[in-house]
Parts: sequence; structure tokens; C-alpha cells
Amino acid sequence: MRLLHRASPWRTLFADGAVPEPGRLPALLSPLGEALERLGAAPDLAELHAWQPSLVDALTRLDLPAWRIAQLLSDHNHALYRRAIAASLAEMRARGWGRPPVDFCVLTLGSAARHESLLAPDQDNAMILADYPDARHTEIDAYFQSLGERFTARLAAAGIPLCPGHVMARWPMWRKRRSEWDAQLAIWTAERRVKRVQQANILLDFHPVHGDATLADALADSVARHLPRAGGFLDEMGALLDETPVALDRRGRLAGGGEGAPSGSAVDLKHRGLLPLIGAVRLLAVRHRLRAAATRERLSGLVAARALEAARAEELIRILERLQALLLEAQRAALGQGRAPDGWVGIDGLGEDRRRLLRHDLRRIRDLVCHATKR
Repeated sequence: MRLLHRASPWRTLFADGAVPEPGRLPALLSPLGEALERLGAAPDLAELHAWQPSLVDALTRLDLPAWRIAQLLSDHNHALYRRAIAASLAEMRARGWGRPPVDFCVLTLGSAARHESLLAPDQDNAMILADYPDARHTEIDAYFQSLGERFTARLAAAGIPLCPGHVMARWPMWRKRRSEWDAQLAIWTAERRVKRVQQANILLDFHPVHGDATLADALADSVARHLPRAGGFLDEMGALLDETPVALDRRGRLAGGGEGAPSGSAVDLKHRGLLPLIGAVRLLAVRHRLRAAATRERLSGLVAARALEAARAEELIRILERLQALLLEAQRAALGQGRAPDGWVGIDGLGEDRRRLLRHDLRRIRDLVCHATKR
């Protein structure tokens, strides 16, 4: 049994950053064409971002599954990033900053990097700079600080909020030379500290969105060199999974409510379902030196590395897809009710069959966490 991932023509929809022309789409894609007609011919960044719920509606009418819609939303967000960065670079040239003094690469992090974004993510990004002499640091870093501030501000103005945890290229922690990133990973993995593991966890899911992608390849080399050998660090990665247990009580029943819950029966499916699954797969991927960021691709890679049985990986992919579908359905419902989309899912409205299946899925995620942490 083998897991195969074939390239989809859907992934070319926003590949060049342009909006497809409605009149050039086949009649079969009329829901998408109608959504594009409503968007207009020359949308600005804010209009493009605000259009995403309409895009999701159109893709849903075309019977695309939630996991594919998440990929396309991520592609669309990356197109917004590229537009914001290009506009910022043009503005800097017009104001006398000139061209970038060294090569650079902007990375998206988290769900965007995994191509698993749903609606209303905030910004998570970083920047890698080509190495340069220390004597030029003030000059060169000032340029890229300005670039980071400008493109993140543009995205925020368009409706993609700044990261509340400051995980953005506008801050020195997330903007470094290639060799500095290598040194940073060496520091983070040298000992077992919660804060360092949390920071490294953020960086482990990255995707180059603009600039010299070979710098991202170099970062992947650093990850492969430092992390698999850091036993205490990996143990702490596993221990952190305990801080977001799946949404089950001691008797294996769905556990709703909690801080921020919209109702006593709502389950925080993002933090107590999706993220434990993603985190366990990430930990296994690091142990086995896999470079993929997407959870689906990591699961396939674990099968190829003989670290996971194909049948189990296929089941986990189906579980991932079901959780994404539940979350996207809840987010669309929230928008329809005038609320901001979030990670909560009301279990009262699921029906007994779907609740039973969700319990099964969460138990299987709990088993995976135990497997990944070797408990």
C-alpha cells in the first residue's frame, strides 16, 4: 500500500499572483467565475483578502473538499504576501532606498507554510538574509527592517492581523542572516527549555514565499543537522504536546467548554484536535529527518521511511481532512452569523453519528501522540 500525492491543476489558480479572468474559465467552474465577477477587475490588497469567504463559498459549491480549499486559501494568502512585498520594495526604491543590498527570502510559518490555512489567520513570517560582513550590519539590517515593517503593515491594513506573539520579519528575532539562523538553531536545541522549544516549533513549519529559495533550503539543512541529534530537545517537544491534550475527558467522551468557549458544548477543535495531530506528526518528521512541512506530505514521508504503517498514515490523513472540514464549516457558519471565525466547533449540532466519529478521531490522535512521544 502506498500513499501518492499528485499535482493538482487547482494549485495553479493563484500561482503567479494574478486573479484569474472570469471569462476564461470553463462553464463547469461557473461558481468561481461568478465570485471573480463580484471581485472586480482590479482589486486592491484589502479587497482580495475580504474576498476569501466568497472564494470558499464558490469552491464549496464546486464540491472541493476542505483540505483542498485550505491549500488554495494558503496559495491565495501567499499571493497576497508577494503583492505586499513587491509593493513595499517598489515604495522603498521610490524613496531612495535602492534595491535590496543582499539576497533575501521571506518565509511564511505555521498553517500557511503547511498549506493548511482556513479562514482568518494572523501573520506568521520570518526572513533569511544572505550572509554579509558584520561591518555592514547597521546599513543592511536597516533596509530589511524597513521592508519587514512595510509589508507586514500592508498585510495588516488589508485584514491579515499582525501576530500577537511578534512572530514576524519586522522583529530581529525572526530576521537573521543565514549563518545566524544556523547558530540560533544550535542554541535552541542545545538544552531542554520550554521557551526555546516553542520558538523552534514555530520555525519548523516554513515555506519560501518571496526571494531566493536557496536560503530556505539552507535553513532546512540546518534543521536536519541540529534537531534529530538533540535528544533532550526532542523530549521537550514531546512533553509540550501534553499541554494541548485532545478534547476528551477521562472516560473518552467529548470535552467541551473551557476558557473562551462560546458555549458549554463547544469544542476547541483547533487547539485540542488539529494542533495535537500536527504536533505529533511534526515530531515524528523531525526524528526521521523529513523536510516536508505539510502534514499530509509528512505522513507520506513517514511511510516511506518505514516509521509509520501506510494504513495508519491513510487513516490519519482522513482524520486531518475531517477536522479541517468541521472547522471550515464552523467558520463559515460564524461568518454567516456576523461573528469572527475561530477554532471552536459546537458539538450539539453535529448529530450522534458525527459526534461518535469525532470521538473516534480524537482517540486516534491521542494514540498518535503517545506513539510520537514513545510513552
